[in-house]
Amino acid sequence: MAGQAQYEELARQLSAVGAVKRDLGRILPADCPAGSAAVLATLGRHGDMRMSKLAEILAVDMSVTSRHVAHAASRGWIDRLPDPADKRSRILHLTPAGLDRLGDLSRRTTRLLAERLSDWSDDEVGQLIHLMTRLRDSFGDCRSQTARACATTAGAETGSACAAAPVAEETTRTPADIRK
Repeated sequence: MAGQAQYEELARQLSAVGAVKRDLGRILPADCPAGSAAVLATLGRHGDMRMSKLAEILAVDMSVTSRHVAHAASRGWIDRLPDPADKRSRILHLTPAGLDRLGDLSRRTTRLLAERLSDWSDDEVGQLIHLMTRLRDSFGDCRSQTARACATTAGAETGSACAAAPVAEETTRTPADIRK
């Protein structure tokens, strides 16, 4: 197990990742803020879904997700289609214009990463991908520990601590202002 000094250095390096994210944010087109880009990328990766699932994947509050979805829909990048299983809900779907925008975003990101990492070997880039994936997996889902525990105890009894836990505890998300 790593020592305290290594964890402290890791914390410093993770804080510095903010500079990388800001640099990636600078390449976004003026009409496509980071939140809208995240919506497009998530729909591109995972396919059509309800807004609640999108909020869960993005680990942000539903109101934040709704704002990003509204922006993308107003640009014609996504459609909000009726959910055949529940007409009150909507399914988010990338439009051809959304797919085009997503392709443009991917090319911009790839170009910047290739430029910044031009002195890295393919193996080093692969190692970074592997370690970042492992780090993310170590943190698991972004909900509170109580919510994760409740999610893994499917069919919990009504009198259990999970059933008694307040809804806010089960749906805790990363505050929107941290994501900006």
